[in-house]
Amino acid sequence: MFTGIVQAVGKIVRLNPLEIECGTLDLSDVAVGDSICVQGVCLTVTAITPRGFTADVSAETLRVTAGFERPGAVNLEKSLALGDKLGGHLVTGHVDGVGEVLSCSQGLLQVRVPRELTRYIARKGSICVDGVSLTVNRVDGDSFEVNLIPHTVQVTTLGRLAAGAKVNLEVDLNARYVERCLDASRSGPA
Repeated sequence: MFTGIVQAVGKIVRLNPLEIECGTLDLSDVAVGDSICVQGVCLTVTAITPRGFTADVSAETLRVTAGFERPGAVNLEKSLALGDKLGGHLVTGHVDGVGEVLSCSQGLLQVRVPRELTRYIARKGSICVDGVSLTVNRVDGDSFEVNLIPHTVQVTTLGRLAAGAKVNLEVDLNARYVERCLDASRSGPA
């Protein structure tokens, strides 16, 4: 589990196996087998390198996410430990879909989402975009809008987004479970 509070911006320096330079992310407490959220995707550390780590990325992960097709900047967060502060919201690192940036300027980010995810996005609810926990301010059909405060723009990759960019989306975990419970209650006992 993660919080969606980015701890550092790193860089993909090699694609196969995926190698990440971690910048300022402290890896002194990270071991092979630990999870790190990279651009909203939970990955397992396969080796520690002098400047970061490597991870395997499955074909399925590549199929349902964006951002692993070329070197570049990525948001990083180490996994949550019991007792840690929960500054954002509970994030699993299991991407629900890829959105498309409609606009990103003056602190407003507008994203089009796959139609099947629209039911999970609510005004004042939580959404994770490229590993960043954000509060939804507006929902309009198949798109939503969030405010990006200057701190978020400065310490994440979101300030680099432009119209047409693809972003990894994870909807609120609670919304998925509520839907599952409602579906089960409508269909009756198993």
